[in-house]
Amino acid sequence: MKLTVFFLLALPVFAQTQNGSDRLAAAFQDRVLTENTARLSTDERISMFETISKAKPDNPHYQNLLAGAYIQKVRESMDYSYLDRASQILANVLSGDSRNYEAARLRTEIALERHEFKLAAEYSRALTEWSAGDSWNWGTLGDALIEMGDYDKAADAYQKMVNLHPDLASYNRASYFRFIYNDVDAAIKFMNLAINSGSAMAENTAWCEVELGKMQFKTGRLPEAEASFKTALRYFPNYHPALAGYAQTRAAQKDWKGAIASMKLAQDATPLPDYAAALFDYYTAAGQPQEAQKQKEMIQIIDRLGQAGKEKANRNLALIYADHDWNLERSLELAQNELEVRGDIYTYDALAWALYKNKKYPEASAAMTKAMRFQTPEPSFRKHADLIAQALKN
Repeated sequence: MKLTVFFLLALPVFAQTQNGSDRLAAAFQDRVLTENTARLSTDERISMFETISKAKPDNPHYQNLLAGAYIQKVRESMDYSYLDRASQILANVLSGDSRNYEAARLRTEIALERHEFKLAAEYSRALTEWSAGDSWNWGTLGDALIEMGDYDKAADAYQKMVNLHPDLASYNRASYFRFIYNDVDAAIKFMNLAINSGSAMAENTAWCEVELGKMQFKTGRLPEAEASFKTALRYFPNYHPALAGYAQTRAAQKDWKGAIASMKLAQDATPLPDYAAALFDYYTAAGQPQEAQKQKEMIQIIDRLGQAGKEKANRNLALIYADHDWNLERSLELAQNELEVRGDIYTYDALAWALYKNKKYPEASAAMTKAMRFQTPEPSFRKHADLIAQALKN
């Protein structure tokens, strides 16, 4: 059986250079620490680990725990300044001990977050040789491979992860893979297994509920999707992807007031261009053109800031521009540059859509064929494929 989306909880492990008694003592201390921090927010964990790491600057384990907390904060807030902090900590740890397994493991996650997929695959392969029984390394390897478009090898990596440790991290990857291959029932089953496995981090479980809601929403299960997004908000209040997902369910029912209210909360938490684009659509549908224009201007500001930061690839922004017939040359540029980093079906869909909007129909058809090769049940894929096919016939 071939077996999700990456970004999950990084559980600390102990450096393998410790002797038996040291490992036992460290394990006991870490268990107590874990139990005492289980109910803390990520901000509280960061504050605590900052204090401990300052008090024990010679103990890299606490530096790594702080780096892991920073990475978790990126997941929750999309504030990538925390990633830079984590990266600096890990670089310092590894400069002192290149064989610090804990730091090397976290370094792989940073490479994934930065879309350095080839590097992440390289790190992961090295870690699987270092510790073949650590399921996490097979997961990050699969994550990198799937983004590079190597689905067969990603399936093998994910299968090894599930075999070694069937838990939230491995089940959610199995779910995502089954969804890509248009096996929706299995995808939903695996995601429920992931949710039921639970996590020490509430955000991790909430993330899986959101992913479940997205699959339900995309396949016409609107009441179930709405319930999943609400459940995610119970796990992790004010969680921006759950708020955005719930907004989509309201918009599907033409409840523009409810959709705007929920999407505004998501945007207030994390100002992503996707949220601004959705609000543009909702305000337009609600007959509020001035508010819609503000969202369009926000998207343009985000793009200008990206260009100032030398951002060349952004498939989300490419889709936003193509969807709204804005800046179509820029849309194509962003999608083409994304393909230099990623080779997955979602990148090919963005490229196909940008090519179509730029009236490059044969090229769009070739890219869409690659996007649709697994018949993934993405409504936007099918819409794009139909319009490209019609354009070729005409």
